[in-house]
Amino acid sequence: MQYRQIKKTGDEISPLGFGAMRLPLKNGKIDRQKATGLIYHAIDEGVNFIDTAYLYGDSESFLGEILQGEYGDKVKICTKLPTINVRKYEDMGRILDEQLNRLQRESIDYYLIHAVDLKAMNRLLKRDLIKFLNEARSAGKIKHIGFSYHGPKEEFPLLIDGYDWDVVMVQYNYFDENVQASVEGIEYAASKGMGVFVMEPLKGGILAGKMPKDAEAIFKEANPNKSTAQWAIEWVLNNRNITCVLSGMNSFEQLNENLEVAHKTTPMSMSFEDLETVELVKRVMRNSLKINCSTCGYCMPCPQGVNIPECLKIYNEKFLFGHEGFFNEALMDYYQYVGGIMGSSGNAGKCNGCGKCLRKCPQKLDIIKELEKVKKEFEFPGSKYVLSFIRHVGFPVYRSVVRVLNR
Repeated sequence: MQYRQIKKTGDEISPLGFGAMRLPLKNGKIDRQKATGLIYHAIDEGVNFIDTAYLYGDSESFLGEILQGEYGDKVKICTKLPTINVRKYEDMGRILDEQLNRLQRESIDYYLIHAVDLKAMNRLLKRDLIKFLNEARSAGKIKHIGFSYHGPKEEFPLLIDGYDWDVVMVQYNYFDENVQASVEGIEYAASKGMGVFVMEPLKGGILAGKMPKDAEAIFKEANPNKSTAQWAIEWVLNNRNITCVLSGMNSFEQLNENLEVAHKTTPMSMSFEDLETVELVKRVMRNSLKINCSTCGYCMPCPQGVNIPECLKIYNEKFLFGHEGFFNEALMDYYQYVGGIMGSSGNAGKCNGCGKCLRKCPQKLDIIKELEKVKKEFEFPGSKYVLSFIRHVGFPVYRSVVRVLNR
């Protein structure tokens, strides 16, 4: 694996980093055995950067438990200060101390201000953010400082110039090439010697796995042995200004696919033919995607219990993958994952328009309006009777019946 150096810190970072937001779950909690195996395997293969956050459930505590001794010495840990939890200056020190305790470390390698735009940053500056950062670094509690960005591209250079940052984390993938930080913003950050870390390289999974038939055909014709996820990761790592791609890998198949790309991809190594292939796929995808949601989950939790990311994801997939007919795969997924078949319901119809999700959305989506579309598409008079029928016959039987009807 060829490491990429951050000029401002001197650290050599693996091009693939392990994102700990989507660790495998078991009974609603981190599957400790599986997650440990995945992380240790990644480190054994050369991954030396792990990203977590205060708001990622038990992720910090879990990493603190397993990254001791040899494995702990091999990786750089990145975590984040939750902006929404900071109401006064003292909150920042209290949260940092709690994170150090969770991670069982005396110092955090990379400490980022989480999910900021210009408005959020100005609010923190009024609470003496810079004083806190400088004092924490002087005390040895944090080594390097940055922020994760969730604002419009016009504000990005202003934030970059506002402090002597070491790194920045941005959303970047071939579908969202010019949203948020944008290509120009990434180049500007890199020109200052900053490390540039990429989140959502697969756009919440939309650019991996199952694809629209036209898009999949383009990829298969170009290279039948390369997965859609590998195309997406390779495209990001081809950018010479990118330090590291963060991927939330929750299976060995995903991890090994990404490792293969990380081992062989160097900056500017993609051929013109491959770049053209990605551009063609992007055009096909843009013609199908209805809601520009990355399923990052920052809109959650919903006070009414709506599973917002899953609702929008299923709605997008209906059109991306051409699910047709009244009883289609997308409708089955809706019943299964948010309709209450597999537990408590999180359907779009539970939204009461409170708007608490709106200010949290990095994409600035009108979530209330989008949930109305989802409700109209999947919820209908008498749906409760369908749910009752599914519970009676069992969901596997129901899916089999529907697939027969759709032949």
